[in-house]
Amino acid sequence: MRRLGQTFTALRERGERALVAYLTAGDPDLRASEELVLAAAEAGADVIELGVPFSDPVADGPVIQQACQRALAAGTTLRGVLRLVEAVRKHSPVPLVLFGYYNPFYAFGLRALATAAGQAGVDGLLVVDLPPEELAEMKAESEPAGLDTILLVAPTTTPDRLRWIVREASGFLYLVAVTGVTGARPDLAYAVDERIREIRRLTALPICVGFGIATAQQAVEAGRMADGVVVGSALVQLVEAHRGAPAPVQALIRDLKGALSGR
Repeated sequence: MRRLGQTFTALRERGERALVAYLTAGDPDLRASEELVLAAAEAGADVIELGVPFSDPVADGPVIQQACQRALAAGTTLRGVLRLVEAVRKHSPVPLVLFGYYNPFYAFGLRALATAAGQAGVDGLLVVDLPPEELAEMKAESEPAGLDTILLVAPTTTPDRLRWIVREASGFLYLVAVTGVTGARPDLAYAVDERIREIRRLTALPICVGFGIATAQQAVEAGRMADGVVVGSALVQLVEAHRGAPAPVQALIRDLKGALSGR
C-alpha cells in the first residue's frame, strides 16, 4: 500500500478525519517553504499539498494567485519544488501531493516529471486543469513511479463523469465543496452530504472536501461525512501576513486538527 493509502487507513482505524494542508511552494521562498511544510506536519497536518506556482492559476482565487506571483518572483521552478520535496523527505514521512496545472507539468515532460517526483518522494499528483484525454498518458508515466492520481469532483460533475473519475483516481478524491475559485468563504455554499453518499455508492476511495474551508467549525461541518478536509487559502493568508513565519500556520493547523479529532 502506498503512503497515502496507509495514512487514510490509519486515520480511519482511529476514527479521525484527515487534515490536508495546502501551501504554495516557494512562497515566500523555497527555504521558508521547507520550514513551513515541516512545521505543518509537526502541528498535525496528515497530508500536504504543495502548490506548484504557475503564471495563470485560473482555478485559484486572489490569495493563491498572489502567492504564485510571489513564488515565481522568488525564482521558484518545478525543479526547485522537487528539490524542496527531497529536503522535506530527509526529515518527515508526511504524504506530499504536487498540486498544479497541466502546462508546467507537460512542459517539464510527463515521464521526466514522474521519474523525478517519484525519486524525490512525491506521493501523488493533482492536476487541476488536466484534459481528460491526457489522463491515460499521464498515468502511464506516474503509476509505475508509485504516484497516486488525485482527481477533482465538482458540484457540476455529471453521473457519467463521476463514474469515470472514480475508476481512474487513486489516493483520494478531492470533492470541491463550492463552485468558483479557491478561497475562504463564510458559508459552504454547496451541500456535500448527498454528493458524498453518491460517491460512496461507487468507490471506497477516501473523500476529502475542499475549496472554502477556513475555520475549525467549517472543517467539522465539511468533514462530517468525508474522510478529510483540505484547507488552503486560510493558511496561505497567514504565510503572507507573517512573511513565512511558521508559528501562525502551526496554530491554525493545531486548531483544525483538534476539531477534526474531537479534541
